[in-house]
Amino acid sequence: QVQLVESGGGLVQAGGSLRLSCEASGSIVSITYMGWYRQAPGKQRELVAQITSRGSTNYADSVKGRFTISRDNAKNTLYLQMDSLKPEDTAIYYCKAGNGLTAYWGQGTQLTVSS
Repeated sequence: QVQLVESGGGLVQAGGSLRLSCEASGSIVSITYMGWYRQAPGKQRELVAQITSRGSTNYADSVKGRFTISRDNAKNTLYLQMDSLKPEDTAIYYCKAGNGLTAYWGQGTQLTVSS
């Protein structure tokens, strides 16, 4: 019922910046939560940042002060602005949306940070 498409990944040097986007379509009126997760090779998927429909945000300690999550409701798009990137940020980044009953995932976009 909800489709999520991530974009904006790529290759960037350490210390650089990049912005990821997640466009939502379908039955999105019931969505109360959206977030960004990432999964590095050999590691479990972890929460990076989240935002509620009311605008409350939360960040993983590893990205606080460097990443900013935001949304544009008119465009049905979620963003993740990533600054001061580090090699350890290298991962596939996934967009997630949900309500009280169902969660939806995008297919992911690759970020590679070179040292």
